[in-house]
Amino acid sequence: MEFIQSIDWMQLLRCFVVGGLICIVGQVLIDKTKLTPARILVVFVTLGAVLGGLGIYKYVIDFAGCGATVPLTGFGANLAKGAIEAVKENGLLGAFIGGVKASAGGIAAAVFFGYLASLISKPKMKKQ
Repeated sequence: MEFIQSIDWMQLLRCFVVGGLICIVGQVLIDKTKLTPARILVVFVTLGAVLGGLGIYKYVIDFAGCGATVPLTGFGANLAKGAIEAVKENGLLGAFIGGVKASAGGIAAAVFFGYLASLISKPKMKKQ
């Protein structure tokens, strides 16, 4: 039994372009500012959470698919979406548990792969 799946080349292009643009912004911030990678990470997650909470990032995800969900902005949007849904179900307590519950898989993967990366890399401090 053979399964042939057609590829949506336009969706693939949109995914690549949007994800690439998000990465370019991050690289420019690393190269042209004194912001540390950790601060840039916080900016991206916060921006994604704010845009997700306002319902704007949903349109970016609809347009770009994984090009918008895989970068850190997508993680922030997922946190906001989970918190909003949990508040509807559990009240104020949902604001604290919803985001983590919705993003548990991503958080676990980040911890696991971050640990693996720490075993094989040699970190350096950014020069001021």
